[in-house]
Amino acid sequence: MSKESKMSNEPKMSNEPKTSAVLFDYGMVLSEPPEPTAWRAMERILGVDEETFQAAYWKHRDSYDRGTLGGLTYWNSVARDLHKSLDAASLNALIDADNALWTQPNHPMIEWAAKLQRAGIKTGILSNIGDAMEAGILARFPWLEEFSHHTFSHRLGIAKPDPAIYRHAVEGLHVPADEILFVDDKEENILAARAAGMVAVQYSSHEAFVEEMQRLGLGGLLAPATR
Repeated sequence: MSKESKMSNEPKMSNEPKTSAVLFDYGMVLSEPPEPTAWRAMERILGVDEETFQAAYWKHRDSYDRGTLGGLTYWNSVARDLHKSLDAASLNALIDADNALWTQPNHPMIEWAAKLQRAGIKTGILSNIGDAMEAGILARFPWLEEFSHHTFSHRLGIAKPDPAIYRHAVEGLHVPADEILFVDDKEENILAARAAGMVAVQYSSHEAFVEEMQRLGLGGLLAPATR
């Protein structure tokens, strides 16, 4: 056998980084951007304009995501800042509208996660999320149960980009950090994931995500072979 023939029969070595797990942010990655009609519904319930509502909505959101405030307490805090009082029906309507805001499915990423799972690649979720929001998305999207591990901020009292929440996610997936690909829409969370030892890709659109995966030599992961 010639040297050339021998070389052609040798398996080609892949330069693609080893990926044993993919860790997804939920909002703006597995879900689409916020639903505008849900914003309007919350503004109507509280009887305020968009600018006034947005200021109150985000003021307490970090405390909600960290579990310092539960869903009911969070919305009562928003209402108090707006000099409003809420009955039980209004509270439930606000929680429902808030869930609707963040539950527009991003089908290409959801389908990709399912492909990874069929290929035997672990999948996890690392999300800053409050308790009522977690309950809402799990009730609406049963496919979330197919993920190997969930790291939800309110359960831990910490949130991205705190290094501790990344360590929790790594421990939950039971794979080395450098074998985890993390996908998130926010730059500060991407930088924190890289500091934790993960490969990380920022998600802005599906087209840009695919291009970045190809650029990083991770294109093969986009179409994993089913086991």
